[in-house]
Amino acid sequence: MNHVKTAMLIAGMTALFMGVGFLIGGGRGMVVAFVIAAAMNLFSYWNADKMVLRMHHAREVDGASAPEYHRIVTELAARAGLPMPRVYVIENDQPNAFATGRNPQNAAVVATTGLLQRLTPEEVAGVMAHELAHVQNRDTLTMTVTATLAGAISMLGNFAFFLGGSRDNNNPLGGIGVLLAMIVAPFAAMIVQMAISRTREYSADRRGAEICGNPMWLASALAKIANAAGRTVNLDAERNPATAHMFIINPLNGQRMDGLFSTHPDTQNRIDALAAMAGEMSASALTTAPAATPARPGPWSRAGRTAKPRKGPWG
Repeated sequence: MNHVKTAMLIAGMTALFMGVGFLIGGGRGMVVAFVIAAAMNLFSYWNADKMVLRMHHAREVDGASAPEYHRIVTELAARAGLPMPRVYVIENDQPNAFATGRNPQNAAVVATTGLLQRLTPEEVAGVMAHELAHVQNRDTLTMTVTATLAGAISMLGNFAFFLGGSRDNNNPLGGIGVLLAMIVAPFAAMIVQMAISRTREYSADRRGAEICGNPMWLASALAKIANAAGRTVNLDAERNPATAHMFIINPLNGQRMDGLFSTHPDTQNRIDALAAMAGEMSASALTTAPAATPARPGPWSRAGRTAKPRKGPWG
């Protein structure tokens, strides 16, 4: 079912791209837009993740350069039954994170230095589990390709005035078509982009809580991230707003409303859903016989860490 939704959403973005082409150049413009969209879909399938990582100046880390952070991701990937993703860090004070990649075998998870510095290891585990849930649900391909197409549609809309002003253009709607391309098409692309993010964040929250084992770790992390994100400017995200839906919390400064124009569900609603899930898990635990042997604590757990001074999950 997820594959069907993915195909429908990408088809919708392609149709929007063709619609912009029609508004600018009529039938001929629509054909050209279709060819460009098809080429972009193919290119994005193989390369969109690399483009997004470059846009945000992400740097790959390993067990030597970021031992605790890398160890947390390794343990969570094993718990989720996923291949080990590539692990990246973005030098940015805004606490945030995202995942990308066309499939679980080619996935990458990314955290900002702000997130690794401000959150406890338990909270980092909750966030990374959320991102691995996106990987497991195969959301990352759709989110990454949509970011590429949404950015292209917005760019094409910005060029509509210049492209539509030629006397040789085949636009049947004239100046109205150009105006629609400039305003309506990027707006429609934004709506589709938001729908993708908003409908999938709750699912990733729930699955992420199951992977890390404690919904309240993610709930606490969301509260901290949302509180800090609105007061910290993410310049790379501001330059590339089409990637905003990929982050766990909207990285664009000043966009906090939970309405039609929000790329993410309201943070408090997400926290409430996680708190309800925690209550369900506690009630279930009370009615279940204790296991013969206690579960081994993960590297994010205080019980699983040694007594030496903690340097933080970033290294």
